[in-house]
Amino acid sequence: MAQHDLHELLRSLRVWDAQVTELRPFDPDTAPPTPLALFTNWFAEAVAAGQPEPHTMSLATADEEGRPDVRIVMLHGADADGWAFATHATSRKGRALSARPYAALAFYWPVLGRQVRVRGPVTPASAEESQADLHARSTGALAAALTGRQSEELSSVEELRRASEAAWERARDNPGEPSPTWTLYRLHPETVEFFQGDAERRHVRLEYRSTGFGWSRALLWP
Repeated sequence: MAQHDLHELLRSLRVWDAQVTELRPFDPDTAPPTPLALFTNWFAEAVAAGQPEPHTMSLATADEEGRPDVRIVMLHGADADGWAFATHATSRKGRALSARPYAALAFYWPVLGRQVRVRGPVTPASAEESQADLHARSTGALAAALTGRQSEELSSVEELRRASEAAWERARDNPGEPSPTWTLYRLHPETVEFFQGDAERRHVRLEYRSTGFGWSRALLWP
């Protein structure tokens, strides 16, 4: 295996190469009054700009002892009820959300030099809505859910292969088969921050804050 000098590699890298990144101007005075509207616009622009997998996001949680954890998950939707994602209630993140139902999300779209950060309390959807969310997805998503045992210790890759093959067969034979622990969660935003990168490092950060009567907005130093 080739040996690499991590620090040399890091020093060789740059962010927002002009050949692949378009740093667009962002005037916060023209931003819409709600974060969902701006998020929807930015998401559509990321898709149009060719951002790979713009619907993936970092999900940060803390366990019952307050120890943080983070992983990449997929956005299942965003509307007036919140930003939605799903997992098994018995998984590591599911257990963390049960112990401390508060989380943070982070989207990063480097083709536009943009980030969106969302924080707030999290609530699980009903079993009926969770199963409907699962069955609206692909056969592969159902097979993965039916494989189950997420975050448990695995004895071997072969054990996973056998369980996955059986789950794929069940998913194909019965597309409506339930996965009882599969749960749709919604993060209800208290703050939503929009970050637009700038070539001169004068990054624009606009934070929306829920007031209980609507949204207030404030600029943040980069």
